[in-house]
Amino acid sequence: QVQLVESGGGLVQTGGSLRLSCAASGRTFSSYAMGWFRQAPGKEREFVVAISWSGGNTAYADSVKGRFTISRDNAKNTVYLQMNSLKPEDTAIYYCAVHRISGSWYKVWSWNEYAYWGQGTQVTVSS
Repeated sequence: QVQLVESGGGLVQTGGSLRLSCAASGRTFSSYAMGWFRQAPGKEREFVVAISWSGGNTAYADSVKGRFTISRDNAKNTVYLQMNSLKPEDTAIYYCAVHRISGSWYKVWSWNEYAYWGQGTQVTVSS
């Protein structure tokens, strides 16, 4: 069974940092792009960042560029999201996802191009 499990969310003050983890099991997604999305109450799901698991290519949303960093550990089949200089507007549920097509970078910013999703982890930034 394919599972994605996010962890590392929590409550942090403005300017603080959190490190999210996404551990995949059931298969190795070495040929799939993976991404982080977030969704706040009453708002649409928003692209945060994507990474090619084996290739190391990345794409960041403008809103997080320079503050967030995605990384991977292929041996652990895990991706990470280091979030620095957090702002209240970063408050959301953060989801890890796997792109639906092997070897594809097609519309990695679009949530409906992803096949597998984690259950999400809550990030709350207080002001």
